[in-house]
Amino acid sequence: MSKKIKKVVLAYSGGLDTSVILRWLQETYECEVVTFTADLGQGEELDPARKKAQMAGVKEIFIDDLREEFVRDFVFPMFRANTVYEGTYLLGTSIARPLIAKRQIEIAIATGADAVAHGATGKGNDQVRFELGYYALKPDIKVIAPWREWDLNSRTKLIEYAEKHQIPIAKDKRGEAPYSTDANMLHISYEGKVLEDPWVAAHEDMFTRSVPPEKAPNEPELIEVEFERGDAVAVNGKKLSPAALLTKLNELGGKHGIGRLDLVENRYVGMKSRGIYETPGGTILLAAHRGIESITLDRGAGHLKDEMMPRYAELIYNGYWWSPERKMLQSLIDASQENVTGTVRLKLFKGSVSVDGRKSPFSLYSEKMVTFEDDRGAYDQKDAAGFIKLNALRLRLLNSKKSA
Repeated sequence: MSKKIKKVVLAYSGGLDTSVILRWLQETYECEVVTFTADLGQGEELDPARKKAQMAGVKEIFIDDLREEFVRDFVFPMFRANTVYEGTYLLGTSIARPLIAKRQIEIAIATGADAVAHGATGKGNDQVRFELGYYALKPDIKVIAPWREWDLNSRTKLIEYAEKHQIPIAKDKRGEAPYSTDANMLHISYEGKVLEDPWVAAHEDMFTRSVPPEKAPNEPELIEVEFERGDAVAVNGKKLSPAALLTKLNELGGKHGIGRLDLVENRYVGMKSRGIYETPGGTILLAAHRGIESITLDRGAGHLKDEMMPRYAELIYNGYWWSPERKMLQSLIDASQENVTGTVRLKLFKGSVSVDGRKSPFSLYSEKMVTFEDDRGAYDQKDAAGFIKLNALRLRLLNSKKSA
C-alpha cells in the first residue's frame, strides 16, 4: 500500500462509514484530509458533518449547496431524453455521481490535493461512477477506495474501529440496519439487508417521500406543468427555479402516492441487485415531458430519440456521463428540444399520473387533418391506396415466390 499521498479530498457525509474512512485515511496514509459534503437536497441537516470533521482535526471543510446545479445541469438534461434504465428506473442515484465527482476534482485542484477518496463498496456501481468521473476530469489524480483496501468488511468491525478511535456513533447504527439508503432531490433508494430477498415485500414504514397509494386523496388533482425548450419552468402557472420546481413536483407526487418502484436491476459490475425507489417528482416530470413532446416532436425525431434513449440511460447508469459519446448524444437530444415548449395538464390520483391535456404554440397536431368530419381540401383519402400498395410491394413479392 503506497503512502505517497500528501492531501486527499474525501466525499464525506458524516455518517459511520465516511467517519471511519476519514480516520483510516489519516492513520493509514498519514496525509491531510479535506472533506467535501454535497447538499443535493437529501433532506438531512449537514451542519453535524462539519462538526464531526472539525472534531477529527480537518482544517479544510467544504459543504456546498449544489441543488440548483444538480437539477439544472444533470437532472433536466437527462429528462430531455425521457431517460429510464431497464424500462423503469429513473436513475436517481446514478445522475448524482458525476456532479459529486466534478466538485471533488475542483476542490482537489483548488486545495492542491493529489488524491480523492470515496466510500463506495467494491460490489457496487458507485465506485465505477465516481472513478470514471475523477479520471475523465483529472487523468493524473490518485484514487483511494478504502472498501477495496481495508479489512473492515463488516458493520461490527466498523463500529469496533469507531469505538477504538472515539468516533461518535449514532445509536441506531449500533444495531442491525434494516437497509441502506441514498437520497437526493430526485429520489431516495432503499437497498440491502432485509430487501436482499426479492420475494420479501417492502415494509410501509420504510417509505419517507410518499403516502401509500391506497391512502392518497380520494379525489384526483389536476396540475399544469409548463415547458420551454424541453425543460420544465413552471407549475400551475408559477415560474420556479429548477430545484424549486422539482421540490414542488415531489410534494405533489408524494401526496398522491406517486413514484414508488420495486426493481431488480442489472449492475454494471455484473450482479443483479434489488432496490426500492421513491421518485415522485421525477415520475410526474417524465409523464409531462413525454406529453409535450407528443405534439411538438416530429415522428422521425421522436422515434429516433426513443431508439437512442436506452443507450443514453446505460451510459449514465454505468458512469459515463463525462464520456464523448454521452456528450454527442446530449447534443442531438438538445437539438430536438428546440420547439418542445408548451403546457401539459396532468391528473394525479392514487399512485398514478396521466396526461389530461396538452397545448403548444409549436404543436404539430392538426385537427383539420385528423377530423372525422368534412376534411375536403386537407387530406385526400384516395392517396392512401397508392401508399399502401407501394409499402406492400415487397410483402406481395415475397409471398408470391413462396406460393409459386
